[in-house]
Amino acid sequence: MTPWSLAIILIWMATFVSGQLLFKRAMESARAIGFRKPKTISILSVGILVMTMSFCLNLGLLQHFDLSYIYPFQGSSIIIITLLAAIILKERLTARLVIGTLVITAGVVLVSMS
Repeated sequence: MTPWSLAIILIWMATFVSGQLLFKRAMESARAIGFRKPKTISILSVGILVMTMSFCLNLGLLQHFDLSYIYPFQGSSIIIITLLAAIILKERLTARLVIGTLVITAGVVLVSMS
């Protein structure tokens, strides 16, 4: 893997994680102040833009790498999203959630090794 490929993979992961967090923030805003408020619409619009970028990067990566190579990176995003949801969105991490996240991640790693 070249440094350029790694950079594209990391940008793809960052856009995927950011998009998920923005969608969650937009839905919280919609619940609190309404869906038609400019703040909610702007957060949702940025989320859609970021997820569109993630989707396009994913398609580009699939042109150059096997899915079995790319998928573990997306699987590792589970851990990143969980941690950032706790930090940025102030979501509560329970022991069950942490254990579940680690089990899912271990499963993704095992599948990618086969």
